[in-house]
Amino acid sequence: MPAAHHPDLELDDIQAGALAERPSPYVGKYLLLRITDRADGRELVRRLHRIATASRTSERTDDTTLTVAFSYHGLEALGVPQTSLDSFAPEFREGMAARAAVLGDVGESSPEHWEAPLGSTDVHVAIAALSPDAARLEAAAEQARRAHAELPGLEVVWRQDCYQLVTGRTSFGFRDGIGQPAVEGSGRPSTNPREPSLKAGEIILGYPDETGELPPMPMPEVLGRNGTYVVFRKLHTKVAAYRNYLRDRASNREDEELLGAKMVGRWQSGAPLVLAPDRDDPELGADPQRNNDFLYAEDARGFKCPVGAHARRANPRDSLYQDGSVDVRLHRMIRRGTSYGPMLPPGELEDDGEDRGIIFVFAGAHLKRQFEFVKTQWLNDGIFIGAPEERDPLVGPNDESSGFTIPQRPIRRKLQNLPPFVVTRGGEYLFAPGLNAMRWLSELDT
Repeated sequence: MPAAHHPDLELDDIQAGALAERPSPYVGKYLLLRITDRADGRELVRRLHRIATASRTSERTDDTTLTVAFSYHGLEALGVPQTSLDSFAPEFREGMAARAAVLGDVGESSPEHWEAPLGSTDVHVAIAALSPDAARLEAAAEQARRAHAELPGLEVVWRQDCYQLVTGRTSFGFRDGIGQPAVEGSGRPSTNPREPSLKAGEIILGYPDETGELPPMPMPEVLGRNGTYVVFRKLHTKVAAYRNYLRDRASNREDEELLGAKMVGRWQSGAPLVLAPDRDDPELGADPQRNNDFLYAEDARGFKCPVGAHARRANPRDSLYQDGSVDVRLHRMIRRGTSYGPMLPPGELEDDGEDRGIIFVFAGAHLKRQFEFVKTQWLNDGIFIGAPEERDPLVGPNDESSGFTIPQRPIRRKLQNLPPFVVTRGGEYLFAPGLNAMRWLSELDT
């Protein structure tokens, strides 16, 4: 069988951050760099390749990862031939800012309001360092600093600290990171025994995907194979506005918690509404063997979990299988949510002016039918659930004309005038190459 069709994952060539589970809790740093000198850019890639290779092949067990990715303009700055650049996905070549209107990044979330230089041609290289504690993170960050030290043709243009709490909760108070798909050949079993592992080609390029075909791959093969596309987005969360919205529409504290759970599809502990429809079950929420072990078909009308809830929109599971028109597995993706900024103290209803939110990271082989499809068809629209005027109540581009329906007997409940709770501060489409590809990039002689 030709190498391009071999189904076994070449794990030693795949960057650790692409498939590895993150430690919990953890701290991290994101760095964005601009390349002004091609030779220095290639030297940076050579040094980063050495670090990544050492990390991948060593016996380290400290869960520290250093992941490197490049924008289209970054690959261009490194001197990748135009024929190779043209072989990347069109969405990657255009960049996220150019596709803002498609993604619903309008108004306050439009690129004109993004943090500089996010979404611009100055974003070339992204480095993510994640570690279980500050000391080990600093060691990883120092490696990254040494990699670009004394290279005048490089400039750090943006940085962001991030973290995950021991509770795993984001600024909205909900436990995050539940329900990741398992990837065939990765050695990690699915947390949902009802959901088989995804074909490797859904996440890593160079392998058959769920259709049985090879996804389009950048050429030459050494550049594309074992790489993955990465979506990077900084999302500011309006936590005080969210809390006030619930407080104003709830009859008491218990009702407030229930409304929040109905909007998200889970209780704050992570317990899914399908398994705990009436009250939170923290023990269930904290149990990785049970908190993702469910489907939606038996709750077709959404009396337990509304069909428009955030978690159900993002992954409808089996609820769209009935007529065979949608294969949800073609839209699954690895999603990482990382908090930044200080948490708003519990119970506080006034905005303190601090910037807080989520660094959203997606990894997959198909930008358009994975991230962009889910964002535009499931989160930003309600046609697929029979409610074309409704958007995702938590992360959708709501404009206070939006609503959210909660099925219940005898009369459904309708929340009106949903404001936007999440604002896009910037982002970029990136490509995380395999280790062999990084060596190829460092040795370019164009």
